[in-house]
Amino acid sequence: MYYRMKKLIALVAIIGLMAFVQTVQAQAIPQQDSTETVVTDSLSALVSTVADSSAVTMDDVGMSEDLDADAGGSVHFRLKKFFIDGTPLFMSLVAMALVLGLAFCIERITYLTLSEINAKRLMKDIDAKVAEGDVEGAKQLCRETRGPVASICYQGLMHINEKMDDIERSIYSYGSVQTAKLEKGTSWIKLFIAMAPSLGFLGTVIGMVMAFEQIQLAGDIGATIVASGMKVALITTIFGIVVALILQLFYSYITSKIEHLTSQMEESVVTLLDIIMKYKHEHHG
Repeated sequence: MYYRMKKLIALVAIIGLMAFVQTVQAQAIPQQDSTETVVTDSLSALVSTVADSSAVTMDDVGMSEDLDADAGGSVHFRLKKFFIDGTPLFMSLVAMALVLGLAFCIERITYLTLSEINAKRLMKDIDAKVAEGDVEGAKQLCRETRGPVASICYQGLMHINEKMDDIERSIYSYGSVQTAKLEKGTSWIKLFIAMAPSLGFLGTVIGMVMAFEQIQLAGDIGATIVASGMKVALITTIFGIVVALILQLFYSYITSKIEHLTSQMEESVVTLLDIIMKYKHEHHG
């Protein structure tokens, strides 16, 4: 069941990412055309008279108010607008880091949630069966219980007739394997946490280069000329940091669940060794 869910999560993440990128690309083309028109109008306004430039500015303000009224304050509209203003290339990379990072987070949370059991109750049931001499029943109980705690207990019961040193060595070695399974995929989450702000900063640098290039082409420093490049720089940085913060929250939650399961495993190992030692003392003298 878990592996089917894992494939389903990966498929949904890929489909969602493809649909999102296609939608943004479709909306980015007319937006880019309108951006070029605004830049051209701004350059023309620099060489026009003060009265004409003031009139154009008032018209632009009125158009902006109309657009805001049509938008109706929609969060979805604003997010799409910011995404396109930040250039779809870098914003798509940041969005990809978010989607893939969330896919890994959901997969880990699902796996860790399914791995959680009532470890104390399991150890009581194992203790009762081993005390009755029903070692095979205790093994069957471990096989029917999910999670790393049951797997470690089964590993120890398989070697119950061996020396205590060998049993301890086997249990701790297998415990390391189970811990590695719990932490599987977390390195990818850390990678996307580091990538998101890095991509945002890369967009910032490129946006600054765009701003200076526009200044060079215009031969003058104006707020309208520099605004587009600066806007790209700020938007990509904001989105990169926001993505990193979101993934960091999920990563911290995953880390806390791993620590809880690891603590359960260590506590159960101590209890299991006591159970085995008592069994050996009662049945083998």
